[in-house]
Amino acid sequence: MDQQNFPQNVNSDILPTSTLAIVSLVSAILGFTFVPLVGTIVALVAGYMARNETRSIPPKASGDGLATAGIIMGWIQVALLVIGVCLTVISFIFIFVIFAASGGG
Repeated sequence: MDQQNFPQNVNSDILPTSTLAIVSLVSAILGFTFVPLVGTIVALVAGYMARNETRSIPPKASGDGLATAGIIMGWIQVALLVIGVCLTVISFIFIFVIFAASGGG
């Protein structure tokens, strides 16, 4: 009964964070700010590659949350890009209709 209560030395393998997951998240953030199209594509591709890495059996790396965040932000950027293109096309059509109805041209 003289045994002390030391914490158990659990030697679990701590996985490194996936570099692709970090790249996905950083490029998604850059996609919202500086390089919209390139950042979006890189975020999606790197995010899906990182999820394959983190969800493999046995997992090769951690960082599934980072990869998921990069993928979600990438798809949000795709949606915003599609909405922007649709609104641009609609505005050009609207301007053309107004111009034609006013007797111009």
